[in-house]
Amino acid sequence: MSGSLKEVGIIIGEASSSEFLFSSKPEDMPSRWEYLMTYSEEEQDGQTKRVEVVAQIERVMSASQALTKELDFDIIKKIIESGLADNKVWGKARVLGYLTATGELQLPKRAVSPGKPVYIAPTELLEKFYSYPKEEAIQVGSLITRGDVPVFLSIKGFRRHLALIAQTGSGKTYLAGILADELLAKGGTVVMLDPHADYVFLGRDAAGKRHELSDRITVFRNPSSTGRYSEGEVGKVEPYEICFSDLDIEEICMIANIGKHMTNIRDGLEQALEFLRADKDAFRPQDLLEELENVGSWKDRGVDSKKISGAKDARKYIKGVVKMEVFTAASTNIGAMLRPRHLSVVDLSGLSDEVADYIAFSILSDIYEKVSGNEFDFPVFVFVEEAHKFIPYQGSTRSSRIVKKIAAEGRKFGVFLVLITQRPSKIHPDALSQCNSQIVMRITNPDDQQAIAKSSERLGEALLNDLPGLNTGEAVLVGEMTRAPVMVMVKKRRTREGGSDIDIVGKMKMAIEQASIETPETESKRLRSELEGFLEGEESQK
Repeated sequence: MSGSLKEVGIIIGEASSSEFLFSSKPEDMPSRWEYLMTYSEEEQDGQTKRVEVVAQIERVMSASQALTKELDFDIIKKIIESGLADNKVWGKARVLGYLTATGELQLPKRAVSPGKPVYIAPTELLEKFYSYPKEEAIQVGSLITRGDVPVFLSIKGFRRHLALIAQTGSGKTYLAGILADELLAKGGTVVMLDPHADYVFLGRDAAGKRHELSDRITVFRNPSSTGRYSEGEVGKVEPYEICFSDLDIEEICMIANIGKHMTNIRDGLEQALEFLRADKDAFRPQDLLEELENVGSWKDRGVDSKKISGAKDARKYIKGVVKMEVFTAASTNIGAMLRPRHLSVVDLSGLSDEVADYIAFSILSDIYEKVSGNEFDFPVFVFVEEAHKFIPYQGSTRSSRIVKKIAAEGRKFGVFLVLITQRPSKIHPDALSQCNSQIVMRITNPDDQQAIAKSSERLGEALLNDLPGLNTGEAVLVGEMTRAPVMVMVKKRRTREGGSDIDIVGKMKMAIEQASIETPETESKRLRSELEGFLEGEESQK
């Protein structure tokens, strides 16, 4: 191979098994983050063999002995004009490792030797370095510095959970859509909690048409959701419903925030449920509240005064449950989502944070129960968008406990998390630290950078410092999904995106056109028509 290699420098000074310095001619010095290759001697199968060590340039430096800072400007110009100025360049490279004959990544145990040449890493070597067997490989993009080298993730890396972190506008939703689409194509069961309807168009290609996997993608929406997009825009939307009468006393107390120490209230509530279940097969929170309002008749039915008093106090808690407007007369079986090679998007747009949180709790609890109980035999990948809202750093939500449980124990049963957030500093560290792989895009907030550094030992200082400078669609991948930390340009997505920014310039041009054809008289008619439509809608609801 050496005959086809491009030599760009020589190793100098002190070198170790993890890094080295190299000197180069100014015209040959590669750019920062370029990949290098050098040869080293390593023990393999009891023999010393020459291996191809891959490294990446972290720093590029330049210096001159003639042009020092002590010199006056005029003298500097004369030195340059006389041709006496020198220019010495060198770089610092981080060792990534070498591949064994079986394709396993190994870190060198010996230091590379000063005096040895370094080469630009050949394309075929990098392709092997960042690829996996076809059945476990997911392509996410290509090397930032080498666009002809595709970069793949290993599906096996999902077993230790993934965090996808980026500030708004960096492309995290776009990339999450690629991951979900690729997992589905490989046979995965994917469930996406989608607070802003960013993923409801995964069943459509970029042109808005159905694709070969569209029949394996379902969008679920709770009837109380207003939805960001209509069913006509999305396509078929299935209801996700929760029947209140299916809940037991513990679940209702949890929803209503009735603590275990509130024994009288719990006893009164349980009595109301007993009367209600004897009278109705299915009921809603409003029915329970009405039963609690009728406690005046309980004394004649032999109920003791403590339960009656507790029932009266329970009213204010159940009123809060009534306001949630999430419960219906039937429940959606989790089996509708847990299907082999199926992607479920749970559209939570238009819901309050409290309602979205409860739906997330309900779905994740059902998934964990089914999979851990051996009632579903295939891996389940759960995407949690806006994860900082469901598992906050401070306080708790209904869904935070089950998310943490899946983060800690889900991999044993086959439930794997993909936590997506623009504010890693706002996520509880227990959940983030369980994500052994991370995809990080542009992050400029210092608190968020610090949270990333704490949660990932693999993200070195050099990569961390480069996060603010990443462009839209560029990402750093670290962890068990990739053999070595890598910077990628995300590939083009084949499905339609729902979370992209609006075309603000185009919309404002349309506003100018609309305003130019709308006279005061037509505007008055339009406003009057809208008001009449609103009043008719209000009247129909009475």
